[in-house]
Amino acid sequence: MSTTIPPIVVMGVQGAGKSTIGTLLAGRLGVAFVDGDRLHSPENVATMAAGNALTDEARVPWLNSVGHVLAENGDTGIVVACSALKRSYRDLLREHAPDLFVVYPEGSIELISARIGARQHEFMPAGLLRSQFDTLEPLQADELGVAVDIALSPDEIIDAVVAMLDTKAERHAH
Repeated sequence: MSTTIPPIVVMGVQGAGKSTIGTLLAGRLGVAFVDGDRLHSPENVATMAAGNALTDEARVPWLNSVGHVLAENGDTGIVVACSALKRSYRDLLREHAPDLFVVYPEGSIELISARIGARQHEFMPAGLLRSQFDTLEPLQADELGVAVDIALSPDEIIDAVVAMLDTKAERHAH
């Protein structure tokens, strides 16, 4: 692992394991972890708790808050769990942190739905999963990052991300 760790966002739909992967990855890398859900405004939380998806307009201030956290901690390394479902959302985050590395835990709606059924989220109802999949724009080839299969164990996912982080970051710098 190189000594410079870029700011990292773990993106994806609810139930994909963003917080678990983010926490474990930050621990492995020795950097801070921030759950992007904690950066939502009370209005956004109330909207989602009522079972409504956020509009793009409602997301922009939140994404800017996430971007500020990434930028403020970019020199020391940070991992943030943030849905960042659309390419435009990730591009907005890159305006704050140009060297952003994105980890995309991907899996089927069936697997993720089963996982959601086994947990409780304070304000994100399971009914919003379909709208998240409808909105989701997977990581694209020109984006610095890696997609990982959520069917792997958490340790296997972290091993894969750490192995690819150096390789992809180095390749992207050239």
